[in-house]
Amino acid sequence: MKHSIIQSLKIVTMVTVTSTLAMASSATAATLKVTIESLAPENGTLLTPVWVGFHNGLFDIYDRGEAASPGLEGIAEDGNAAVLSQEFFASGAGSVDGVIPGPNGPVASGDIAQATFTVDSTSRYFSYAAMILPSNDAFIANGNPLAIEIFDEDGNFTGADFTVLGSQVLDAGTEVNDEQETTTAFFGQTIPDTGTPENGVVTLHPGFIPGGPILSTPAFAQADFTVDGYQIARIKVEKVPESSTTGGLLAIGGLLWLGSRWRQSLNRFA
Repeated sequence: MKHSIIQSLKIVTMVTVTSTLAMASSATAATLKVTIESLAPENGTLLTPVWVGFHNGLFDIYDRGEAASPGLEGIAEDGNAAVLSQEFFASGAGSVDGVIPGPNGPVASGDIAQATFTVDSTSRYFSYAAMILPSNDAFIANGNPLAIEIFDEDGNFTGADFTVLGSQVLDAGTEVNDEQETTTAFFGQTIPDTGTPENGVVTLHPGFIPGGPILSTPAFAQADFTVDGYQIARIKVEKVPESSTTGGLLAIGGLLWLGSRWRQSLNRFA
């Protein structure tokens, strides 16, 4: 999975650059800072770089009980946001999205990841998605596109600050949860999209196999996100007094810098 995630990051970087260049230029635009803070315990779960999008409320990432889209499958199985970003732009619901990496690639325990975006107040809603590491196809995302309002109907910024719990982790239903090294992301898989197809639907994730390969590995001994009170991440959307140019450069620069750090992070957690 190391090589597949590195390749995914290259694609994601291009996606984010394109997204940033497409930022809104209206007089009602605001510079927003998105912060992702991992709340997972040491030797717990990690997140792939987190996809975020700003839209008019019409972009729906998933519906429980229905099959995942190709974009969601890419995020949930390989941490690749490229197709999800394409689906976002094709929907016509928004024009600003991006991917926020951790300091060393994945968002690991204690990490704080940030990026800024210039967003028009007509994009009143915020969405996010990321893969849970390690896993076959576990992910976090908001299924209700209207759930996270960051501008009110008069264009006033309201922001967002919320915590994603382990009880909210989802199963994309696209790959069997066998936890085998050759088919599980960030656990030894070297080629993307090589797991056993499940042909299922999006559901709440049942959790890792008790006493199975993941939880029996010391590096992930505290990764049981079904434990009461388990926290995945805190996500904040704040308004900051920065120009749209500064915000765009930060979003681009962060990912261009990430390439070398990403490879180091994979060696660290492998």
